Amino acid sequence: MSTRYFYGWNVVAATFAMALGSFGLGFYGIAVYVATLQQLHGWSASAVSAPVTVYYVAGALLTAAIASLYERLGPRVVVASGAAAMAAGVALLGLVDRPWQLYPVFLVMSVGWGAMSGAAINIILAPWFHRRRGLAVSLAFNGATLGGVLVAPGMLHLVGRLGFGRALSIAALVFFATVFTLALSVMRRGPESLGAAPDGDPAGVGAGRAAPSRDAGCRRDAMRTWRFWSVSAAFALGLAAQVGVLTHMVALVSPVLGAGGAARAVSVTTAAALLGRLATGFVVDRMNRRLVTSLTLIVQLIGVTLLARESSAAGVYAGCVLFGLGVGNLTTLPGLIVAVEWPRERFSALVGLVVGINQLTFAFGPSLVGVVRDAAGSYAAGLGACAALQAISAALILMGPGPVMRAGWPLRAPQRS
Repeated sequence: MSTRYFYGWNVVAATFAMALGSFGLGFYGIAVYVATLQQLHGWSASAVSAPVTVYYVAGALLTAAIASLYERLGPRVVVASGAAAMAAGVALLGLVDRPWQLYPVFLVMSVGWGAMSGAAINIILAPWFHRRRGLAVSLAFNGATLGGVLVAPGMLHLVGRLGFGRALSIAALVFFATVFTLALSVMRRGPESLGAAPDGDPAGVGAGRAAPSRDAGCRRDAMRTWRFWSVSAAFALGLAAQVGVLTHMVALVSPVLGAGGAARAVSVTTAAALLGRLATGFVVDRMNRRLVTSLTLIVQLIGVTLLARESSAAGVYAGCVLFGLGVGNLTTLPGLIVAVEWPRERFSALVGLVVGINQLTFAFGPSLVGVVRDAAGSYAAGLGACAALQAISAALILMGPGPVMRAGWPLRAPQRS
């Protein structure tokens, strides 16, 4: 091992900052937009959440192909372009005064979300780390979690003081200036450009960068296996429940906690997510990642059940903590499972596919909760549906094949004796 400082940690820091802004504005911030638009214009939960579904669907379609863009253009161009799209969409969101206007604005935002969401974090860091990838990815994803701890409550504060339009314009400008600068000044394709190997090893030590694979071929091969779907379907359903709850978090806790309490609830949820991801990051490289996922979903299910009861402020905060402990991990773990269960040269293509399918599915989480809430008159029924999805996911992830497969690609369904 080289004793010199490894530049890959600079890339982790830049990716951390990218995730802080992109998840803060493009993921956790959605709850702020939904609640504020409902209050400002008197629009229904379903009218506001339907464009959010379109946003996630469009982002998912880009995410599924994001590996090819990163391979062709490199992280500097993709991240800088994504930052411009995200910032433009957020700024425009503060100007809408008709429900239909949400659709084109969210479509602009979706370009940034697809370019800088979970798949991008994995793809950017994959060339830099092999042995310590679990730690590196977890550290970078903590930026995503802090987006909920800092950005979403900060947005609520700014909206209260400056108004919706001005608050979003300021947030968009700060985000663009920060991420655009970091993309151009810090992000590079991989350690080979610096004469080093992954994890800071000297050049020639370790495996080096994997040769790119034929994306379409390896995706088709993977999608023919139960191993792939036991990962993708489990996370897709679990994340659908998670995003459905997060999107309506401010609106669903406000009747019990009030506006100030709702901001605190978002902070509590995302602070718990930060702690959960940090704890998992330090141990996940030595544990069964499927088992970690199942336990995470079970803890979240208990939290959602408490939120559905809305019996007291203490119960709501307890539900936020338990639900929050898994929020970060459900976005980190898909890439970490793919990294250990498929050959390294397939990683970028497959993690983009998995995350794209996840996003395509969880895009319907906000609408599911919104429609059920409007039909039932409260959020309890929608949260019950989310809890059921999490229970299915917790079981499904454990039903994948046991042995990790490295040789014998393409993967085939294991033969039963």
